[in-house]
Amino acid sequence: MKGTNSPVYQFGLKLILIFCLWVKVLVLPADTFTFRNISSVDGLPDLTVSTIYKDSKGYLWLGTATSVERFDGVRFKHFPVYGNNEKLKWVNVITETGGNQLWVGTETGLWRVGVEKLEPVYRDSIQGIVREILSDEKGNLYIGSGDGIWIRKADEKLERVILDERTLSPDNAVVAMCREKNGALWVFTKREMYWVSPDRKQKKHYPNPLMNDKEPCTYRGVVSIGDKLYIATLGKGLFCFDKQSETFSSFVDVGCNLINKLSTDGKDLLYLSTDGEGVAFVSVKQKKVVRTFRNDPSHGESLHSNSVYSLLLDRDGWLWVGFYQQGLDVTNYNSGAFSVYDYPPYFDSRNLSIRSICISGKEKLIGTRSGGYYVDEACGRYRFFAKPEIRSSLILCCEKFGDEYYIGTYGGGLYKFHPETMTLSDFVPSEGEGPFSNDNISCMAEDSERHIWFCTSSGLYCYDKQGRQLKHYTTENSSLPSNSVFYILFDSSGKAWICTNNGLAIWEPSDGRIRTDVFPEGFIHKQRISSIYEDSEQQLYFVPDKGELFVSDLQMTSFRYWSPSSLLFEKNLSFVVEDKDKWLWIGTNDGLYRYDKKEVFIPYSFADGVPNPIFFTCIPEIDEQGVIWFGNSKGLISLRKDWRMRENKNTYRVGISGVLQEGEEQDKALEETFPGQYRVALSCWRRHLTLLFSDFTYTDVPHTFYEYQWDDNGEWLRLEGKSELVFYDLLPGKYMLKIRRMGEPDSVSVLTVDISMPMGYRLLFGGIALMLFVLVAIGYYLVKIRQRATTGEIGADKLLTEDEELEEEKKEKHISLTQEECEQLLAKVRSCMEMQKLYINPDLKIGQLSDKTGVSVYLLSYLFNHYLNSSYYDFVNSYRIEEFNRLLEKGEHTQYTLQALIEKCGFSSRTSFFRYFKKVNGMSPGEYIRKFDERK
Repeated sequence: MKGTNSPVYQFGLKLILIFCLWVKVLVLPADTFTFRNISSVDGLPDLTVSTIYKDSKGYLWLGTATSVERFDGVRFKHFPVYGNNEKLKWVNVITETGGNQLWVGTETGLWRVGVEKLEPVYRDSIQGIVREILSDEKGNLYIGSGDGIWIRKADEKLERVILDERTLSPDNAVVAMCREKNGALWVFTKREMYWVSPDRKQKKHYPNPLMNDKEPCTYRGVVSIGDKLYIATLGKGLFCFDKQSETFSSFVDVGCNLINKLSTDGKDLLYLSTDGEGVAFVSVKQKKVVRTFRNDPSHGESLHSNSVYSLLLDRDGWLWVGFYQQGLDVTNYNSGAFSVYDYPPYFDSRNLSIRSICISGKEKLIGTRSGGYYVDEACGRYRFFAKPEIRSSLILCCEKFGDEYYIGTYGGGLYKFHPETMTLSDFVPSEGEGPFSNDNISCMAEDSERHIWFCTSSGLYCYDKQGRQLKHYTTENSSLPSNSVFYILFDSSGKAWICTNNGLAIWEPSDGRIRTDVFPEGFIHKQRISSIYEDSEQQLYFVPDKGELFVSDLQMTSFRYWSPSSLLFEKNLSFVVEDKDKWLWIGTNDGLYRYDKKEVFIPYSFADGVPNPIFFTCIPEIDEQGVIWFGNSKGLISLRKDWRMRENKNTYRVGISGVLQEGEEQDKALEETFPGQYRVALSCWRRHLTLLFSDFTYTDVPHTFYEYQWDDNGEWLRLEGKSELVFYDLLPGKYMLKIRRMGEPDSVSVLTVDISMPMGYRLLFGGIALMLFVLVAIGYYLVKIRQRATTGEIGADKLLTEDEELEEEKKEKHISLTQEECEQLLAKVRSCMEMQKLYINPDLKIGQLSDKTGVSVYLLSYLFNHYLNSSYYDFVNSYRIEEFNRLLEKGEHTQYTLQALIEKCGFSSRTSFFRYFKKVNGMSPGEYIRKFDERK
């Protein structure tokens, strides 16, 4: 294009770029957090959320226009506000005192939260509206009502403080309060401000000259930081009151003068909800807005409305936003072990699909589906490149060799980025134009001689630092399985492991040859492997395109398929990396996990700061400080420096939030006797029990992970994606449930279930049982007498003593069957099993098999244990595995899920199927099916 190199054109282009960057800086702070909406489909009955509070156990309490709602992250418990006037049910405030006692202020007065309902209190004294409730360390309540301040002492006595001696004056109607450490109160009515000392019975009025009587404006909230008060108003924005000089002033303009709620971190930040401009965070030290959250119609995961009625940034870092008729929004603002990388004002990786990363000190090169980003934090520099500047915007890999970055693209070849000049250039070998202009460049690595190897769609290349080609391996000139090469790893011995579209190959540094004939039988070399990782113990981890992880030593003398947890079943693995504690991090297409290589397996989710469970095959990077960087489908994430503290941030035990007996709530019967210790006493007539619980992580249920023990059987069972347990056909007795977050022993809670029978029924049934026992005993005695009489053994001299009878029974039990008899017996059992398909019954017991075959349980046990040298369950499960193979032959695995096939074969649980299948076949079902399909 003519004139593009002119100074005027270049200057204009720079102005455009600066303007775009300026626009991005303005918009960025409001749009970088992903909000999840909670509404009627989640069980919230009233979509107007007027106040939000989080209690000491971890429950979230919502005040709405008609009710109080307790939310445990999964389900709501409904506490309606009783009354005939719907307009007076509005909930203004919720607070807590010792013993987890919750108090509620509404338009009709003060309420206490009971086990099942709200209980009105002090109706004879506190009449009308309650807009504010504060509590102190002694358990006293300070209640801001329509007729002044009421102080409820810990001994339940009431005191009243009148602000205006004119009893009916509107200046007695309290709308907001805050309390100083010395016990003094700052009290606000709609238009007046007071200082009150309840102990000294003193008060002082502070008129605000900025409140013009001609302008509609009312106070809405107040917080105290240091020697200043910050006051929210509905009409004039934010005020500041200096306690020393006793003067008022306007404070930061947040873009909206209608402020509904105000709260603080007590140090620097003010949290404001506005009626029109969303949410604003204000720094009192910087005297400016430092973060905003607004509704953006083009961004579906932004704030759902700019009309915000309530706001809470809780102690765990969750930001809760309540709306008028729009429900509740929540985002993980600052709570997780992970954080999403940004470098304001230039760059924010949120919502970017990260495919490759390279970390070098303060420099970062980040490859995405939409282009590459270079950030130099030390010098404050930023660069973005995509089409048409480069031929492809999909960056598959990036590495730094020397002072330059090499960037591999999908279908666009290889580039070099020069940080010093911030420029890009094609990789051009010294011999001229190379084969890299339109190739896929999937991976690059440096060997021990500092030669650079490139994995491309046209083979494997090796270059020196001067750009001279040293080697080019293809299927034509070597044993490379395929020209499509997408990963290479140089292990600690100097050997290179090469991943191609058709399997593995090994490059030997001693002779420079590529080999495929060195793999032992049973190795994974014929599969498509997406990446390989070597840990500190020289173990290699092979991440297949599909299927289970494969582990081997460097010499391939010891190797195996490896599933450290059932949580990885049917998930596609993306990468493996080891941290400095020698734990493994495993990324998948549905979650991130940390594993100690022994027993502890910890999942990480949205609650930990992971923005999305999907991880691509982007190999993590570990920087100079040991921080691990991960490429996620929603941004570049890293472990915070204080991640160990944050990892254990959730100090709440798992909460037992409800008990149902055959679908009916039994919350009255549930009590917490001690923190983490619950008991419930139930009747025996309804034998199906449902236990509801929460871990208070407030993440999506599919990404919650628990471990539990039932009836103290010693085995911890895993529970994924569920927050309830159901038990059937429970008999009277005592049971014990222990449940905890997976990998967190300190989070355990214990529930004792006592299913009892009323005493009257116990006596009745006990009497009936005793009568039946006596009748049976008499009948048995008479039958024995008759039998002996008919065989001539009725004489006393021929009666066997009791000891002799026992000796006869012992002799009978030591039956020894011949091999022919065992074969006949086995044929009879097999015929019955195969003809009637008894094995497809998941509850088949040996007693039922005895009834069907007419063979005693004792003889069956002898057959299995002594003749077949196996257990009864191994015998039955072998038929079930054969049935599974028959279903594969019929092609039913292409029509049904694996779980459906397991059930059709007769297995009662997925875990037992996987365990027995692997025991028989030496591989997982998924791997077996894949090989079966390959043979077909």
